[in-house]
Amino acid sequence: METRPLSREDLHSMWVINEEGLPGTGQVSQEALAELLDLAVLSLGAYQQGTLVGFVICLPPGTRYGSPNYAWFNTKLDAFIYVDRIAVSKKHRNQGVGTMLYQQVVSSSEDNGVPVAAEVNSKPPNPGSMRFHHRFGFEEIGVLDHAEKSVMMLLRKGTH
Repeated sequence: METRPLSREDLHSMWVINEEGLPGTGQVSQEALAELLDLAVLSLGAYQQGTLVGFVICLPPGTRYGSPNYAWFNTKLDAFIYVDRIAVSKKHRNQGVGTMLYQQVVSSSEDNGVPVAAEVNSKPPNPGSMRFHHRFGFEEIGVLDHAEKSVMMLLRKGTH
């Protein structure tokens, strides 16, 4: 398994993997994924024998991204790396792919002295994702209610 930066050639595979993760990943078009890649401060794919099996896209503060969750962090924090989405293909889950990707996100945040911001659905609940984030040292710093769902706002402070 290797990790490397995502590219536009990965968009279709990213979309398929993202769709497999619904509703936890949030539905998005290939065009929106392309825009996220353009805005990203960090975008990594996990590849097994050249095939994309998981990915993570992270944004810096202050971009034009229209997500209300991202906007919430922008109003609360000056500096952060925002995990917009992490997704692993169904057949590669529970094999350490997400952990490997998150370790690189955490390493980047520590190298840059900024916390990692993320959210997890609390309504409908996503207990697997919540456990995953707690293992990485994330703490709840708020709740954001939307019309049909609620999300727990999470922060992992760096070691600097």
